Amino acid sequence: MTDAAIQAELLRSYHVPGAPLILTNVWDAASAVAVAEADGTRAIATASHTISNRLGVPDGEGMTVDQALAAAKAVTDAVDLPVSVDFERGYAKDPDGVEANVLRLIKAGASGLNIEDSFGSDPGQVFPIKEQVARLKAVKLASEEGGVALSINARVDVLRRGGSFKEAIDRANAYLDAGGDSAFVLGLDTEDLVERAVDAIDGPVATIVKYGSVPIDRLAQLGIARISVGPGSGGFDLEGLGRLAATLNARGDYPPELTF
Repeated sequence: MTDAAIQAELLRSYHVPGAPLILTNVWDAASAVAVAEADGTRAIATASHTISNRLGVPDGEGMTVDQALAAAKAVTDAVDLPVSVDFERGYAKDPDGVEANVLRLIKAGASGLNIEDSFGSDPGQVFPIKEQVARLKAVKLASEEGGVALSINARVDVLRRGGSFKEAIDRANAYLDAGGDSAFVLGLDTEDLVERAVDAIDGPVATIVKYGSVPIDRLAQLGIARISVGPGSGGFDLEGLGRLAATLNARGDYPPELTF
């Protein structure tokens, strides 16, 4: 196996129900290094929302595929850990385009990716299951062609967009059957929803957390396999910068973090 293939297999192996992979999402080389050097970090994950914000474009594929790939490569070049790239919906309208772009992502050094099933700001803008399954199969084909079995974190958005729990479960299982390695279900905001999802989904379940979410220890007890913060880490960074500016503007003490 190539080094890239080994990293992808490592990333996949970290998705263990009850002993979840914990990901503090990054957006560039510097943030990736900072997270990689933190005790306990096993892998790196990017957040497309934060990358888009830093580029001054909207989330939801406001980036071009070239911009997305450049951001991914900056992170993979900066760290020696497996990198899961938030690849939005593949930056293509059809499965063939997704396949071509994922091949380029493999060349950029990715070990895995998120790929989502919604588009646009309208809650009803979600790909039909059959169409999303075809897109996931395209990711799988690209993985085979590129010689790196990417760890595919298949995102399920319908619950967050007003859809039913049953549809979310049906989609999660369909995506896993299509080659996904984990089901990333948005909207698992309570212990009850987490427990029901873990019981009903036939594979590792991923969730996103923020202030007020179910605690990490409890998520582990319930069987979650992957926990990420998405753009929350970018917000955390900007909030700290805002506090620094306010402190300096008020002629306050230099905080100990103000160093380089």
